[in-house]
Amino acid sequence: MTKVLGICGSLRATSFNRKLLLHALDIFGGEATVADIRMPLYDGDLEDASGAPEAAKRLGEQIASADAVIIATPEYNKSIPGGLKNALDWVSRLDGRPWQDKPVSIMSAAAGRAGGERSQYALRLALSPFGPRLLTGREVLVGNAAAEFGEDGRLSGDRAVKALETHIAALKALIG
Repeated sequence: MTKVLGICGSLRATSFNRKLLLHALDIFGGEATVADIRMPLYDGDLEDASGAPEAAKRLGEQIASADAVIIATPEYNKSIPGGLKNALDWVSRLDGRPWQDKPVSIMSAAAGRAGGERSQYALRLALSPFGPRLLTGREVLVGNAAAEFGEDGRLSGDRAVKALETHIAALKALIG
């Protein structure tokens, strides 16, 4: 069974990006896990004193063992949220290269009409040193997110649902 890891850049339980991620994982199928990116701020002194926190180690193991990773991120001040960047920083300090050649999908939902386009660009930039196989094209940018999700928490707009389905199919093809 294919294993997929979901990472949400928003820490809010009911965020649009968490809803988007859960819908994407449902479409993907297989064995899905949602990561917890809550961990202390990266601090070299903390790392020297006690190593990486358990949450960072667990995230690194989850990335390494997944067949693919789906990241849904909001746009905070034209970039990715600090918690997501912090998690990437901690994982970069672990032994091994859990992101290396890993198929990775990026998507976003935002209040603005661009749907988090800048955050996706910033996330691609932040992931590039790790060597993942980032899915290109077939972007999922859910703008005006409040109007795009139904009462059940799932995408309801035909255009957004079609984009998500096409995107997930392309991610599955990337796995090989």
